[in-house]
Amino acid sequence: MAAYIIRRLLASLLILLAASFLMYTLVSFSGDPLAEFTAVTDPDQKALLIENRIDALGLDDPFFVQYLNWLGGATQCLVPGSGCDLGLNLNNQPVTALVADAFPTTLQLVLAATVLSIILGVAIGIISAIRQYSAFDYTITFAAFLFFSLPIFWVAVLLKEFGAIRINDWLADPAVTLPVAVVMGGLSALFFSAIVGGSRRRRVAAGLAAGIAGVGVFAGLVASGWFANPGMGPGLVSLGAAACAVGATLLFTNLENRRVLATSLATAVVGVAVAYGAYGLLSDPTWVTLLALSALVTAIGVGIALTFGDIDRAAAIRASVVTSFLVGLLVFLDRTVSSFAAYSDEVNGRPIATIGSKTPNFEGTFWEVTLDTATHLLLPTLAIMLISFAGYSRYSRASMLEVMNADYVRTARAKGLTERTVVLRHAFRNAMIPLATLAALDFGAVIGGAIITETVFGWKGMGVLFTSALNKFDTNQIMGVFIVTAVAVLIFNLIADISYAVLDPRIRLT
Repeated sequence: MAAYIIRRLLASLLILLAASFLMYTLVSFSGDPLAEFTAVTDPDQKALLIENRIDALGLDDPFFVQYLNWLGGATQCLVPGSGCDLGLNLNNQPVTALVADAFPTTLQLVLAATVLSIILGVAIGIISAIRQYSAFDYTITFAAFLFFSLPIFWVAVLLKEFGAIRINDWLADPAVTLPVAVVMGGLSALFFSAIVGGSRRRRVAAGLAAGIAGVGVFAGLVASGWFANPGMGPGLVSLGAAACAVGATLLFTNLENRRVLATSLATAVVGVAVAYGAYGLLSDPTWVTLLALSALVTAIGVGIALTFGDIDRAAAIRASVVTSFLVGLLVFLDRTVSSFAAYSDEVNGRPIATIGSKTPNFEGTFWEVTLDTATHLLLPTLAIMLISFAGYSRYSRASMLEVMNADYVRTARAKGLTERTVVLRHAFRNAMIPLATLAALDFGAVIGGAIITETVFGWKGMGVLFTSALNKFDTNQIMGVFIVTAVAVLIFNLIADISYAVLDPRIRLT
């Protein structure tokens, strides 16, 4: 494994060198970095500006010397402690600093969107494959092709109008109007009629019941003032924690396995107890405090599994770890949402943001700052996720269908294994092998910036940095974005190759 990784890294360096030379050549000869001075009417000032730029960027050197100078500074980025020099842009700003500012912004956006797209797309694609030709399968197929065909700039604009502006207006005075009731009831009806199996009559009945229930629940939330001051409270958090424990148990075994179920439920109880026992610590915590509490709950859960798991100890440990993670996520969500009222007052009653990655000069508690980040991430993440989700769901469905018809899956069923074991242990892992390549390439590529999404939502990330450099023929700035994107693609390609051996033990990396 180590020898394989070293060889791949050396090969990646050669690929990066060749790609950087090709990119530098194309960019250098694509335009004139001095073109903006043609509009200057004063000859002396024009000559001075041109001379200063030529001296600052070394434009009077031969092309190959310019490339070697840039390469020498870029190579320092690969050596820890030697500094990283990607040159100056046309405004005499260090490109390294510009990329360092833009990269976290883009990473924050694409990380959330890509991870959610992969999780939801793969999960729904697998369920769609298992329930092939069902109402659920047809609904997901229609939605996937619909989202995949939509231009992302149009989706982003619609989300700004209907997902932010109109919702912010509605939140100022929540009311159950006829259009709102129809939308909520229709969404509930479509969702439940799609996921419920059986005859058409059963699906229609489930849809009608869900639609009526959805309108009723929504009206109750409006009447109680929940949208003005949302939150779950101890009761719903405890109920959600129990559901997380049951779900984790089903993931690794079944509900008849009392040991695993009991350890998962005990871990959920410990998680809720720690969350409300440390209520003072969680009023305005730090990430270190949250990680420490999460580690404490996980350690207690693993201890319970080790003590009472008996022969099912391995499954109990895995279920307890997943339960502690899900309960921690649930508590985190509850505390974040509970700060909604205070945050809304701070931003003049417009909590769902339409532009930028954060509210300028915003100060508040940990939860209010987290909510500010989340509300700014919501719409651009959703725009990217809707488009990417379609591809992942279709790809995972096709991969899963191919695997489910394989001989070893039929053999596993013939041995009497449960359907959950057949799907998760035999089919799922093999279906993930082609998806590992897709996810790695997709994630590495979007590091370069979701250009359209960043432009529509006013995010100053890698995409905007790249497009502004293209408009000015700014070679160093373009190369700064390129080198980060290229390194990300190469790294995630390597991760994909390593993941093959993890997913399929027959694959050996030598």
